[in-house]
Amino acid sequence: MKLLNLIDQRSIFLIGYDSNLDESFLTECPNLKWIAWYATGVNKLPLNYIANQNILLTNGKGIHAKQMAEFITAFILDDYKKMRTSYINQQNKVYDSKLTADRVGKQTVLFLGTGTIAQRTAHVLQALDMNILGINTTGHKVNGINKTYALKELLSVLPEADIVVNTLPETANTIHLLTSEHFSQMKNTALFINVGRGSIVKEDILIKVLKDSVIRHAYLDVFEKEPLTQQNELFNLSNVTITAHITGNGKENFQEATDLFTKESNSFSQ
Repeated sequence: MKLLNLIDQRSIFLIGYDSNLDESFLTECPNLKWIAWYATGVNKLPLNYIANQNILLTNGKGIHAKQMAEFITAFILDDYKKMRTSYINQQNKVYDSKLTADRVGKQTVLFLGTGTIAQRTAHVLQALDMNILGINTTGHKVNGINKTYALKELLSVLPEADIVVNTLPETANTIHLLTSEHFSQMKNTALFINVGRGSIVKEDILIKVLKDSVIRHAYLDVFEKEPLTQQNELFNLSNVTITAHITGNGKENFQEATDLFTKESNSFSQ
């Protein structure tokens, strides 16, 4: 059944997440006053139309932060504790008792974006004695992050980071924000984690960076074009760990989204 068939034209609010929610659909809902968007990112929505029609738009900001913070932490620990090596050893029936992991304490993590995901993760990582830096538009201070910088300072800050984590949403200003020059400014031992949007860097640039070992390793949950095809070159690289845009998935999400909608609906009805 098409989405439009489920929505009465008299509806004043719409809650959900559906890629078919485009301008042509919204024109069929003349009385629509509020879109309660389940996801955090709203870049795929017809934002100009929504603004021109004075439709209230709210999103699911914060719903995925707990799960994503755990994933980011897991990625870091998986890498520093050399769990991939142990798994490969297990597959090859190798027992290496001399394998030595690295500590994460005193390592510097740079978050691209200092929103709820970065803040939640920073809280966890500080318990591991890690140094937390953040990049946002203006460089404004953020609770839980040791030091923040403006986006224009990114190139000069990258050399300080042992781990770079992208949590930025997709906007006109973030598409292809990271270039070859940015990766060249990172340490060659750096770990790059992307749980924001794949459009932050052109895929061909990222592949070349990894092939040339400009950085040590990347954990990628999002990609410029999704889903990845079986022929995608990223699958053939040994210094990348791939997850299928799952870091925000959680059994608790639906209930938390419902709770958020209930809270916002009380304000909307007043």
